[in-house]
Amino acid sequence: MKNFEYAHPRTEAEALALLSPRSGRAEVLAGGTDLVGLMKRMVVSPDRVVNVSDIDSMRQIQRGPNGELAIGASTNLEDLLDSSLVDPFPSIKQVLQNISSIQQRSQSTVGGELCRRPQCWYFRNGHGLLAGDQVAQGDNRYHAIFDNQGPARFVNASRLAPALISLGAQIRVIGPDRDAEAILPLADLYRTPRTGNQRESSLESGQLITHLLLPAAGMRLSAAYEVRHGQGPDAPLAAAAVSLETSLGVVRSARIVLGQVAPTPWISAEAEQCLLGRPLTAETAAEAGQAAVCRATPLKDNHYKIQLASVSVKRAIMLAAGIEFGGL
Repeated sequence: MKNFEYAHPRTEAEALALLSPRSGRAEVLAGGTDLVGLMKRMVVSPDRVVNVSDIDSMRQIQRGPNGELAIGASTNLEDLLDSSLVDPFPSIKQVLQNISSIQQRSQSTVGGELCRRPQCWYFRNGHGLLAGDQVAQGDNRYHAIFDNQGPARFVNASRLAPALISLGAQIRVIGPDRDAEAILPLADLYRTPRTGNQRESSLESGQLITHLLLPAAGMRLSAAYEVRHGQGPDAPLAAAAVSLETSLGVVRSARIVLGQVAPTPWISAEAEQCLLGRPLTAETAAEAGQAAVCRATPLKDNHYKIQLASVSVKRAIMLAAGIEFGGL
């Protein structure tokens, strides 16, 4: 790890002033569960680390008059799980309960989890984010089965993002200019990089996520399901989150987002369309699961992820609908 400046701002304005407009010069630190490991491996080598963990405005969970939530980006995952304000959003709670590492839940923050860098071992061993040829020829068991035809074949690492995107979450972003502020759909935070100077996030240098904004849950049904290898702290092999609106037992709107299968959280229009105008049954859930993977393009070692992704969609729908399920 190289020497670096350490800054500990107390306000959003102070943090913004300390972030560099030049790419790679400054990194944001909150819980540090991801950044510190990357710095030790010299995968990232910032000149300055800006710790935003003690900015009060970024550590609160507030409920609006209509049931909407504003969640500070520095809120840790344990506090988010324990908050009764999040009870109307079962999919969020389900994801948090599946994070079995006590250390990760108690230290990781909402903003850090959303911006978690890829777990791809080529990236984490210094081969770059776009190690396309190495991934294609090497071990690609845990890599993308969607949007993997270009040089980016990693999978998005955030476990919360699919659930939040399915719920219509937005983010508040400030910077890089002092007075700049924008409210963006969370889905717009993620992109598939095509060149070496792009990251997997659309944030510009000098920008900072301060809050996650959730619309009121209303009467929506939501659930998330992860297919994991055992009960350890490792990332899921595939995951899905759903948000559904029904009327008279029929699906009127659906949002289905897969995780761990593409460089971005993968929104499945095919699975959504499969549910519209139909009752929620085990059969329709299974059909939606199959529709969700109809455009998958697996690599040489990860064909198994097609079945797991399909199952995750099916079970997320069944969980949201209260339908019991058994084994695979």
